[in-house]
Amino acid sequence: MAPAPFRPNPRAWGDSGLHAAWLGHATTLLKIDGATILTDPVFSPRVGVNLGLATLGPKRFVAAALAISELPKIDLVLLSHAHFDHFDIRSLRRLEARGTAVITAARTSDLLRANRYGSVRELRWDERARVGPFEIRAFRVNHWGARMRSDTYRGYNGYVIEAGRYRVLFGGDTADTTLFRAVRTSRPYDLAIMPVGAYNPWIHYHCTPEQAWRMADEAGAELFLPVHHQTFPLSSEPLLEPIERVMDAAGNHPDRVTVQRVGQEFSI
Repeated sequence: MAPAPFRPNPRAWGDSGLHAAWLGHATTLLKIDGATILTDPVFSPRVGVNLGLATLGPKRFVAAALAISELPKIDLVLLSHAHFDHFDIRSLRRLEARGTAVITAARTSDLLRANRYGSVRELRWDERARVGPFEIRAFRVNHWGARMRSDTYRGYNGYVIEAGRYRVLFGGDTADTTLFRAVRTSRPYDLAIMPVGAYNPWIHYHCTPEQAWRMADEAGAELFLPVHHQTFPLSSEPLLEPIERVMDAAGNHPDRVTVQRVGQEFSI
């Protein structure tokens, strides 16, 4: 496993503005006017079924850009669904803290040791919750939530994050859909965090880069942070093909793409 090509420095982020770093796969660290969110935290070298002494599942190409011990205090962990590459029990147990809240999809909190966090809240589609300065709304995407083959009852979400003057869209994991049009309002999103990889051959479950770009546009997003690529061997497309296709989709607006490699960060 190689180190991440870039290493963010969240200690240098101020307590005003919107700051973000891509730590790998769907794990992003956000700081919005001083409060922090961690999306789908996966820091383990492998994801999959825990067999005790080993984990059966894909191994990372690159390490997470920061270790859990290097993270700032996390105010909110935001979980999109229970798939192993988004809901990593080993990572989540290391993040347990009384000062950390968790928002997760319907019928997934049983996977957590909920009493070890400050709070744990499940959201169904169109439900809302407030955590500190954050107003979170869950919305439907085109995916599925089962962790194993039999637990098809588990939910799956995308999220709208609102905090004062800033709005962020976290697409979680999704195939192509028109559902992002439903979260568009007269007020644009400052940032859309969108999955862009694992589409070959899993096109019925994961969108292409072009589809992700279009869906972010349909939601009304200004900036685009591509995730769900360059981290785990989940599909057949070449490692850098997703980001190359993102940049092609951006066309004359490459400045709207905030990061291209694991570990990169940006602020507005």
